[in-house]
Amino acid sequence: MANAPHTYGNEVYANGLQNIKPAISFNPHDWETHARDLLSADSYSYIWGSAGLRETDTNNRDAFRRWALIPSRLVSADFPSLKTTVLGQEYDYPIAMAPIGVQRIFHRDGEVAAAKAASAQHVPYILSTASSTSIEDVAAASGDGARWYQLYWPPSEHNEITVSLLERAKRAGYRVLVVTLDTYILGWRPSDLNNGYNPFLRADKIGVELGFSDPVFRRRFRERHGVQIEEDMGAAAAEWAHMIFPGRSHSWEEIGFLQAHWDGPIVLKGIQSVADARRAVEVGVQGIVVSNHGGRQQDGGIGSLDVLPEIVDAVGDRLEVLFDSGVRCGADVARALALGAKMVLIGRPYAYGLAIAGEAGVSHVLRSILADLDLTLHLSGIKSVSPQHLNRSVLRRVR
Repeated sequence: MANAPHTYGNEVYANGLQNIKPAISFNPHDWETHARDLLSADSYSYIWGSAGLRETDTNNRDAFRRWALIPSRLVSADFPSLKTTVLGQEYDYPIAMAPIGVQRIFHRDGEVAAAKAASAQHVPYILSTASSTSIEDVAAASGDGARWYQLYWPPSEHNEITVSLLERAKRAGYRVLVVTLDTYILGWRPSDLNNGYNPFLRADKIGVELGFSDPVFRRRFRERHGVQIEEDMGAAAAEWAHMIFPGRSHSWEEIGFLQAHWDGPIVLKGIQSVADARRAVEVGVQGIVVSNHGGRQQDGGIGSLDVLPEIVDAVGDRLEVLFDSGVRCGADVARALALGAKMVLIGRPYAYGLAIAGEAGVSHVLRSILADLDLTLHLSGIKSVSPQHLNRSVLRRVR
């Protein structure tokens, strides 16, 4: 199994024999501090920041510590199979890259670098509507890689814009639509407020490129203002930001509009209660992401892992349950999968990798997490990520 994820460590040790040490740490905590040293205060505070006193972010991490893996011994087996089938398609690994916007504030290559790394490591890439790179350019960078599109959903009076975004994503080969439910307005983020920094309001393309590259938005802006976007980028950025963060939520009854304009699976991201998970089943979507946006939107919230088991028990046999929020390492992935998630989204760690070394940094983070997962399961006597082998029987609640 020369290409198995755990062999990444073998490469590093072989280089060590030639006195070649890795350029990037393998400790996930170091990724954050290394990125902080390289980024501006604005950029670092944006990705690190969370809502309020960061209690939701802390609760996300504490939730993982409440579950411990129980290994089995004398299990004669090869390294585990990490293949999984999600939303009707087989993937090599049970992780995907969470949608993160404005990536060019972390590295000049932004989403292009991240998408290339995802494709190279056979990990699905989820493009954010808040991207600083167009739908089409990210698709080109992704090549044959699996790619999903995450929608910040404009209000109903801008349905023409929503349809345009969805059509562009379909034409560019994005297979799954991920609809974020908890970010119709930006949360109270002290770290951004302290810097007076909102990347969506500046007279550049950072965070608003999907709008600036959209033919419908461009036409409507020109008709309204009598100038091209490039002639008044400040006004255009503010107008687009207000369109994707309108300050009010859509309703369950409006999901049908998306179903009428999207041909593939639809996944609702931001589910934190059994009641909402059941509504997702009722409206007929194919999946949900149990997520609190990494603690960035609402303070005082429950850790996502704390609600995952009850949501899986309630609806896991009727739609796909994915997981996001607080994931930092392979053992975190293993615990979320054991509690019933079909796929786990990686967020901040890859953004830190992007800040550190662009595409190479993202690849390093992905390979590290996958190698950690591979070894964690193998050393625990777990033969695959299938629920047959990786389930609650291998966990003990310890706190």
